[in-house]
Amino acid sequence: MTALKQYQRIEATGLWRPSPDDQRREVVVSIGEATLTISDFNDRALTHWSLAALERQNPGTYPAIFNPDGDPGETLELAETETTMIEAIDRLQRAIDRARPHPGRLRWLSVGGVVAAVAAVLLLWLPGALQSHVVSVVPEIKRQDIGNTILQRIERVSGKACASDDAQGSLDKLAQRTGVRQIIILPAGVKDSMSLPGGTVLLNRSLVEDHEDPAVAAGYIIAERARAEQIDPLDDLLDHTGPSAAFRLLTTGQLTPTIVDTYTEQVLAEPRPEISDEDLLAVFAQAALPSTPYAYARDITGETVLGLIEADPMAGRTLEQVLPDRDWVQLQNICGD
Repeated sequence: MTALKQYQRIEATGLWRPSPDDQRREVVVSIGEATLTISDFNDRALTHWSLAALERQNPGTYPAIFNPDGDPGETLELAETETTMIEAIDRLQRAIDRARPHPGRLRWLSVGGVVAAVAAVLLLWLPGALQSHVVSVVPEIKRQDIGNTILQRIERVSGKACASDDAQGSLDKLAQRTGVRQIIILPAGVKDSMSLPGGTVLLNRSLVEDHEDPAVAAGYIIAERARAEQIDPLDDLLDHTGPSAAFRLLTTGQLTPTIVDTYTEQVLAEPRPEISDEDLLAVFAQAALPSTPYAYARDITGETVLGLIEADPMAGRTLEQVLPDRDWVQLQNICGD
C-alpha cells in the first residue's frame, strides 16, 4: 500500500449498484489503507471492498466500472472527471501486478520480496486486528464459496446432503420463513444444527423426521441465526485456524484444504456455543416464531430451558403457520428412507 500513500483518504462520488436487479444510487467513495469504502451522503458505510481484489470491467473507457473480485453484478461507476480516484485505483492495480512473480531473472527476487512482506505483516499486525479486517472485507460471494467448501468436507463424514425435487420448494419456504439464505438437511455428521459462512444453515435429518411440529426445526434455525449475529461464522473459522489462515485469505482469497479440514474436524467435535435467553428470544420475536417447541426439543422436562418457555414472545398470540402441512410432510421425507 506504500505506492498509494499520497492518495489515502481521498474521496469521490460515483454510482453504486449492489446487484443487477437494483437501481444505481449516488454514493461517496473513499480509499483507506487497504479498502475502498462506499458510503451514503450521511457518512454511513454501505460496503467495503478489498483494494487487492478490485477489478475494472472496462479499462481505458469511461465511466470507469469496478467490481469486487468474483462478483461482476455489484458495480461502482466513476465518471471521467473523478481523475484522482481512478488514477489511485489504477496505480494500485499496477503495484499489485508488479508484486506478483514473473518468469525471468527477477523471479527469486520477487519471491523473496513477497516472503519479506509476509514476515513484516505477521510481525507488525496484531492477529485480532488482522482477523477483524479480513472478516469485514470478504465479499458475500466468497463467503458462500467457503461455506460450500466446508459442506463438501462435512459430507465426507455425513454422506451427501438429502435432496428431493418434491421437497426443495418446502425447504426454500422454511428458509424464507426463518430468514436465512439456505437450509441443507444432512443424514449425519452434524449433531443438531450448524451455520456456515455465506448464510447456510445445516440441520440433522432428525430435526425434521422426529418432530411433528415444524416450529422445532425452525427454532434450531433461529438459534443458528442468533449465534451468527454474535459470532460471524467466518470469524469463527478464523478463530479456529489462526492468523496464518486470515492472512492467506486476505492475500490470495483462498483457504487451503488443510485449513478447511482443521476447522471442520474441530467444529463438528465441539458443542455449539451457548446463547443467552435474552439474545435468543430477541431473534424469535423478530421472526414471529414461538420458542417453546424449540425449548422442549432441547429438554423435554423444560427445567433447563424454563426461560425460553416462560418468556416465549409468541405466547398468547395467533401464530402464523411455519409451513403448510403438505410442505412439512414433503420435507420430512427429503432423505428418502
